[in-house]
Amino acid sequence: MGRYAPVLAMLGLAAALVGTLYLAHLRTAVAAAPSTVAAFRSGLPAREHAVSRFHVRWYAVSLLFLAFDVEMLFMYPWAVVVADVGAPAVAEMFVFLGLLMAGVVYAGREGALRWA
Repeated sequence: MGRYAPVLAMLGLAAALVGTLYLAHLRTAVAAAPSTVAAFRSGLPAREHAVSRFHVRWYAVSLLFLAFDVEMLFMYPWAVVVADVGAPAVAEMFVFLGLLMAGVVYAGREGALRWA
């Protein structure tokens, strides 16, 4: 249990911070008046609701973005240890990038990247 004490302390601190912010919001929340939420010096009024529907092709693009974003998440720690590990780390990264490229090729063949 002693090994997890710092983790539990951080979780407790985070929960206390979230609880404090929530209580502060409850005590200071004010209903917005229509005159304060209208467009102000930002051009024309909105033509559609902020939570409007998007075309389905944007979901494929966002999933591809997330895939490459996660790729970068894995590449930063790899870049730190590649000098220590050597050639096996480079080979593992090429396998990882090859799998991602296979996914992009599959998405291209299935038409996920076509706009029309």
